[in-house]
Amino acid sequence: MEKRKKLSKSELIKRAKKIKLLLTDCDGVLTDNGVYYGKDGEELKRFSIRDGMGVKRLINLVNVETGIISGENTAPVKARAKKLEMKEIHLGIKDKPKTLAEIMKKRKLKAEEIAFIGDDTIDVEVMKTVGLAACPIDATKFALKVADYVTENRGGFGAFRDFAEFIIEAKLK
Repeated sequence: MEKRKKLSKSELIKRAKKIKLLLTDCDGVLTDNGVYYGKDGEELKRFSIRDGMGVKRLINLVNVETGIISGENTAPVKARAKKLEMKEIHLGIKDKPKTLAEIMKKRKLKAEEIAFIGDDTIDVEVMKTVGLAACPIDATKFALKVADYVTENRGGFGAFRDFAEFIIEAKLK
């Protein structure tokens, strides 16, 4: 797999300033990548409240909207995306690059105006396409190779918030 060119801090900031939409994967980014089951077999997931605050801060402070492109289509993921009032909710997606292209066309956005945070092989092509790509520190080696920005926090433990704050700080400079 081809490694993405490592960007300088100033280039990362320059790219972050252009972002209008931050898209995220769910499992391994918004969650700890674990699956929990309730006593009746229902699927449960653990989300970070910090990440949710990152979504709110992006829209309130720098007018960056958020969305999710996830291979999963479960009730907990749907509920979390709706609660956070994400503008783009795409669940059960097997072809993430195609979904990204549809979002770009619908919103009339260029690749450099979109950021994406993912953690696994299914996210790599989207990460290579967008203007700014990130992954949690505990992502797979495939995502780590193509990420422009690697968060200090693990998936489900503030990774999204870390990336969101980087974008916010860059846009406020």
